[in-house]
Amino acid sequence: MNALLKRISVDPNICFGKPCIRGTRIGVSLVLDLLANGATIEEVLAEYPQLTKEDIHAAIAYGAEMSRERFVEVAAG
Repeated sequence: MNALLKRISVDPNICFGKPCIRGTRIGVSLVLDLLANGATIEEVLAEYPQLTKEDIHAAIAYGAEMSRERFVEVAAG
């Protein structure tokens, strides 16, 4: 997992300091939103050819790590 997380960068001068895929201005949240809305990994890669499959996995891993650290309010079912 650590190797994947090294693909994520946070720089206050890039994307207002939000987590991005290293070497790009593509936010982790964008990748996760696309996947959450039903896009496949292949579709994300086709839309953003500068990304790799490992970058997508890194975004997922980062989201998983963050979910362990924070609570997110969701509507009661």
